[in-house]
Amino acid sequence: MLGNFTYYNPVRVHFGPDSLDQLGEELKGFGPNVMLTYGGGSIKRSGLYDKVVAILTAAGKNVFEDPGVMSNPTVEKLNEGRRIARENNVDLVLAVGGGSVIDYAKGVSVSAWYDGDAWEKFYLKMESPDGRIIPVGDVLTMSGTGSEMNAGSVITNHEQGLKIGHVFGPEVMPKFAIVNPELTFTVPDYQMRAGIYDAFNHICEQYFSGTDDNTSDYMAEGLMRSLVHASRIAVKDPTNYEARSNISWVCTWALNTAIACGKATDWEVHMIGQAVGALTNATHGMTLSAVSLPYYRLVMPYGVEKFARFARVVWDVDDSGKSELEVAQAGLEAMSAWMDEIGVVKHLSELGFTEDMVDDAVKGTFILTGGYHPLTPDEVAQILRESM
Repeated sequence: MLGNFTYYNPVRVHFGPDSLDQLGEELKGFGPNVMLTYGGGSIKRSGLYDKVVAILTAAGKNVFEDPGVMSNPTVEKLNEGRRIARENNVDLVLAVGGGSVIDYAKGVSVSAWYDGDAWEKFYLKMESPDGRIIPVGDVLTMSGTGSEMNAGSVITNHEQGLKIGHVFGPEVMPKFAIVNPELTFTVPDYQMRAGIYDAFNHICEQYFSGTDDNTSDYMAEGLMRSLVHASRIAVKDPTNYEARSNISWVCTWALNTAIACGKATDWEVHMIGQAVGALTNATHGMTLSAVSLPYYRLVMPYGVEKFARFARVVWDVDDSGKSELEVAQAGLEAMSAWMDEIGVVKHLSELGFTEDMVDDAVKGTFILTGGYHPLTPDEVAQILRESM
């Protein structure tokens, strides 16, 4: 384990079929005004909305609703939520939904009591909150982003053609998370598959960096193997509780900062995927699946040893008679076959991305240095074109 680090995650997670029963007890720790934020009508159709409102009412809370959070929350929606939270002196933002709803809730929590331009302060300048932060709690309905147990918040500015994620400090992490895998049964099949790949890539972004021997990589390999196994069951039997529960728990642990300890991390796939998402409004997990393989094929020669390890440990590639490079290549082919098996997008054209968007996507891609090979703008363009 390289360097010095401090690991702290204050999120209390209630997991399992009866986890919603813990919401009433959690609410006792917060003031009377609760902002209930959610997406479209799915939580109403499933009956979850009625259950949550009944719990809030029984707890004596004043509920201020903030519906309509989109899959890629916009700066305009963020400003609307800030206004609702501030005007009603909200004591808790309760996010009921998937990662986008929870990301948005965190954005509201840090910016509601800030008088200036929240987009500029928190997403362009990446500044930390220096004023009042409204606590966040969440009831998860879609597994994938891990937002239920981290401090990340991704917001899109279509006018500027940017989609930016800010990982705040632990003070912004949800105070509690309700994770009932049965709630994820209501998610459309496409979203389930996108969430699976999103989580897988979260692990890859932390795994494909460094050459040292560290515990975090062993943890990552176990999470990947579990996710691959469970995903194969879930795509055939979406209501298999064992598979869906394992997927939910892997998704949470894939991005709760644990497997990043003692490591450099990459995140370039996310930078490219988010640039695509800003231009197409495509589902996040599918933007990642579309650009992953071209990116990993480009950087793999710079980190052959880790990619070969990935092939052996995660995909059980037989290395007999193969060079390290051939083993590494076989691992990416195995990954590609699994992506086909679970039905995720592998071409940006399926997401509405066109050649005339390439230059803007290159401009919107942040170049990071934690991976095996920092990209040039020309290489970003190459990856985008190979992804189409």
